[in-house]
Amino acid sequence: MFNFDISEILQNFIVLFTAITVHEYSHGKVAHMLGDPTAKAMGRLTLNPLAHLDPLGALMMIFCRFGWAKPVPVNPYYFDEPKKGMVLVSVAGPAANIILAFLFATLMPFAMLLLGFMPNVPYVVVSFIINLFVTGIIMNVYFAVFNLIPFPPLDGSKILFSVLPNHAYNTLLTYERYGTIILLALSFSGILGRILSIVAMPVINLMLSWNGVVAGLINLFF
Repeated sequence: MFNFDISEILQNFIVLFTAITVHEYSHGKVAHMLGDPTAKAMGRLTLNPLAHLDPLGALMMIFCRFGWAKPVPVNPYYFDEPKKGMVLVSVAGPAANIILAFLFATLMPFAMLLLGFMPNVPYVVVSFIINLFVTGIIMNVYFAVFNLIPFPPLDGSKILFSVLPNHAYNTLLTYERYGTIILLALSFSGILGRILSIVAMPVINLMLSWNGVVAGLINLFF
């Protein structure tokens, strides 16, 4: 499960900071657009990754390629339609990661083209840059899929809670404190990784196919 290759850890670290920053900023931005000033007032409506970093979740992402950030505070009572607002806020984070994975897939062929014009660049640097883009695709897709699991404290649970009747919502909230413990247990058992792969791999393959399309188009002109 764990890989202590320094190059891979550094790639994961760079992508992690980008992924969690975009993810949490998107939550806060959508909430702010819907009228909730909480994230901005608490300094969380920012692209500074340190404001969103959760140490345990970051370690999980670096070594296991899925994890979590420090949740952006949201007060749904500021929304005109609280349940609908929470769905939009919750979806914003995973959606941002999918868009980011798409950008990594789109920009990777251009990076490879530029590297082709620099023959003196050491192979280790070329390998690192290419793997960084691949990691960006993989980690962002996994991060999005992981956060869409309808299990507290993940975004998917907030989406689920928003469509449930109030009595069921209140019942599930009583179990939210155990969510992280259960997720960690599933993670270390390997069960969670297998479940995530079922959903994430088709999306990753789609991104890589798009990457191939962009590369093919570039080859037509260069």
